[in-house]
Amino acid sequence: MSLGTYLLGIVAALITLGVVIESLRRRHLRERHAIWWLAAGIVALIIGVFPDILGALAGFLGVAVPTNLVFFLSIAVLFLVSIQHSGELTELESETRTLAESVALQELRIRELERALAERDEQAPDARGDS
Repeated sequence: MSLGTYLLGIVAALITLGVVIESLRRRHLRERHAIWWLAAGIVALIIGVFPDILGALAGFLGVAVPTNLVFFLSIAVLFLVSIQHSGELTELESETRTLAESVALQELRIRELERALAERDEQAPDARGDS
């Protein structure tokens, strides 16, 4: 591996970690979402610093080309992130539905109260006039 490739891997991993940490710090990214990205950045940094680990791991797992292992692991991480986001989206849709139903019931109650008040106000002048 050339020195340029070696340094590019390390710099890319550090940039990834830096972006994730800065996003956490600015509250653009929540901790539970950052876990996968932090794990991927740390693994990328370790492999960038010690590239022989990737070759040894690929050999141990029976993967002929170490780059294929990187692609597989990248797809696996993205798959896990997708599942996590799908679960959270399902929860948010359920909460949104519950809130929409609650708002609709509150609006119905407000309309009924306004109607009852309007009827009472209409009857009040009649009651005063009869006295």
